[in-house]
Amino acid sequence: MTARAGRAPGPEVDTLIIGAGLSGLVAARRLIAAGLTVRVLDKGRSVGGRLATRRMAGAVVDHGAQFFTVRSESLAAQVDDWTSRDLVRVWCNGFDGEDGHPRYIGTAGMNSLAKDLATGVDVRAPAMAVATRFDDLGHWEVTTDDGTVHRSRCLLSTAPVPQSFSLVFESVDGLPREVFDADYDRTLGLLVVLDGPSALAPPGGMQQPLPGVAFVADNALKGISPVPALTLHADPAWSLERWDADPDGVESELHGLAEPFIGSAGIVEAQVKRWRFATPRAPWSERCWIDEPTRLVLGGDAFAGPRFEGAWESGIAAAEAVVTLCR
Repeated sequence: MTARAGRAPGPEVDTLIIGAGLSGLVAARRLIAAGLTVRVLDKGRSVGGRLATRRMAGAVVDHGAQFFTVRSESLAAQVDDWTSRDLVRVWCNGFDGEDGHPRYIGTAGMNSLAKDLATGVDVRAPAMAVATRFDDLGHWEVTTDDGTVHRSRCLLSTAPVPQSFSLVFESVDGLPREVFDADYDRTLGLLVVLDGPSALAPPGGMQQPLPGVAFVADNALKGISPVPALTLHADPAWSLERWDADPDGVESELHGLAEPFIGSAGIVEAQVKRWRFATPRAPWSERCWIDEPTRLVLGGDAFAGPRFEGAWESGIAAAEAVVTLCR
């Protein structure tokens, strides 16, 4: 049907979601279950955000989120489903002794969980949102970097809040500055494929083992890689201090941090990873933020906590808010 002259086309879907990370995918599935039409836009080549898994030199390497814990009923129900399909398993119950909290991992890497959540969801990737507009008819328009204009009744952004702010601030009054002024800790990481066993002992993970190191894991001992491969995350202070430094120098320093965990093994391949929006420093007190006049919802780990479960809970809360707005 051709739109009338002078009128923008009607919305293509009930809800556009910016961000195909955990929060965005959880929200999308909840909205579809509620009978709403949904489209998800993401600037990455694939879904998942920090649920990121890379294959390199015969290894399988989780380079973003390393594991997750379960404390909520909604996530427990999903884990039961994933477990029944052999998509998750328990890695361990603590890295420095047993603490009673199972650490779950994706059996094929953490990104496999994002791909499972994306099944049956209309995801456009890569499709980077570059502009938004709330038009005179009360619809949202989101323009992506290829020039495509997507239209919806409601808009949910689960992107890091500085990115969400840059997209919607011209259309929405009363955006809470205390949310958008909050910064994120950054993470510099190193992925290292080895030709022999690493120096890590089972279960293959250590939190804050040395100054400058936030976490290190052996993906083979973790059970996802057929060959030894390390993931090392530098801590926030170390990463911030070197964020704008010479890349070659940073890589050399990261190798120095990793050396005690490599042991006598040789390096087959190594890659540096950079996470600009790794961890929100001051999460918002609510699980999402809602602007009723424009039917805008903001969610993500900055609203319910920086961990896997926080992103999960924010996605659920954001979906519940959108359902109410779309009635």
